[in-house]
Formats: sequence, C-alpha cells, structure tokens
Amino acid sequence: MPQIKTWKTRPANFVLLEILGKKGDLTDDELFNQLSSEFDDLGFKDFNNLLLSLEVSGKIRTSGMSRGKRRIEIIQ
Repeated sequence: MPQIKTWKTRPANFVLLEILGKKGDLTDDELFNQLSSEFDDLGFKDFNNLLLSLEVSGKIRTSGMSRGKRRIEIIQ
C-alpha cells in the first residue's frame, strides 16, 4: 500500500521565522539543512522562493557573505 502524504500543519515560512528567532543569524546552507529536516520535499529552488517572499514582505534580511554564501537575519 502506498504511503499517504498529509499536509503540514505549519507553513514553511512560519517554521523558517521560528528557526531564525531561536538560533539567530544563519547562513543559507545551515538554514536550508534545518528546514529540509522538517520538510522532506523542500528543494533549494523552493527555499530561495521562500526567502525572496519573506524578504519582500520585510520579515528577513539577506546579505552576501562570500561567493555563494548568504547571511540571513530576522528583522525585529
């Protein structure tokens, strides 16, 4: 019998904000690893879209650290 997937009760953007609130500023790789441990089907493209929507709405700030690395921080 195939495994039945269910909807998550908390959206990914709330979980992302919760992780940043607890841990503080993180790099994009660290944040993606923590978020993908809870959301198995989350890809890096979806993660980038999630970051973009949260940054446009004014909830987070991203800044480039070095080539290919970003620092993500929550805006209080």
